[in-house]
Amino acid sequence: MTSPAVRPATPDDHPALVQVWRRAVEATHDFLSPADVDFYERAVTSYLPRMADLRVVDGPDGRPAGFVAQDDGEIHMLFVDPAVHGRGLGTRLLDAVAADQPVLRLDVNEQNESGRRFYAARGFTQVGRSPLDGEGRPFPLLHLRRG
Repeated sequence: MTSPAVRPATPDDHPALVQVWRRAVEATHDFLSPADVDFYERAVTSYLPRMADLRVVDGPDGRPAGFVAQDDGEIHMLFVDPAVHGRGLGTRLLDAVAADQPVLRLDVNEQNESGRRFYAARGFTQVGRSPLDGEGRPFPLLHLRRG
């Protein structure tokens, strides 16, 4: 099987990316309430069109299955549809960004065990911690770096 291509996102992709985000969060962020997920979904919906570097990887069906949003090596979001977890799509997205950026930085929720394992397996190390997330909510973030 060939590696799926990572491509720039288009505005037409945004609704599908929000759906990917929601499915991924519901599968991996069990510490969030449904109201929290709704809150963050509204933020993601407004955030995607403002992201200068938003990349997509399509799944076997040709539809968006994952995405990464980054700026100068700072990864703001990386999500893959749980239906295709474990198939290398998240790694493919990271590799696409790393090809342009020798140092990668990101935050992961402390309670997101699968995300923490994913990034640790790809060489990220913790360089800090915040007790609140970027919205000032009580979901601690771990600051990670690679390179």
